[in-house]
Amino acid sequence: MQPIAEGAMSPFGAGVFSLVVYTVLVAAFIASQLFLAAWVGEKKKSAEKLRPYECGIIPTGSARFRYPVPFYLVAIFFLIFDVEGAFIFTWAVVYEDVGLAGYAQMAFFIILLLVGLFYIWKHGGLDWRES
Repeated sequence: MQPIAEGAMSPFGAGVFSLVVYTVLVAAFIASQLFLAAWVGEKKKSAEKLRPYECGIIPTGSARFRYPVPFYLVAIFFLIFDVEGAFIFTWAVVYEDVGLAGYAQMAFFIILLLVGLFYIWKHGGLDWRES
């Protein structure tokens, strides 16, 4: 490895230097905005300001509401099938490039997910009724 000649910059020097300068400037800007907001902002505390705010609705009762288990099951199923949709979409974008092998792999993937869905359905994982 040859040393860098005097006066020449490293190949990464300009990019790294500009990244560091940008990071320092952004951090300084954020710090100055937080300082100004704390310094100039009004500091009067009242019961109304100290109350929790949730989308404009005044909170009533306990925040410890117990969701039923099927709620979480449906949320997990949604995540699983959302990821499936992402895989199928990316496969559809490169459909012509992957050819028959890609088609067979995606068919296997979809069949495997359908088997899982039917298994969950058969065992009552999608049933919201109280047992």
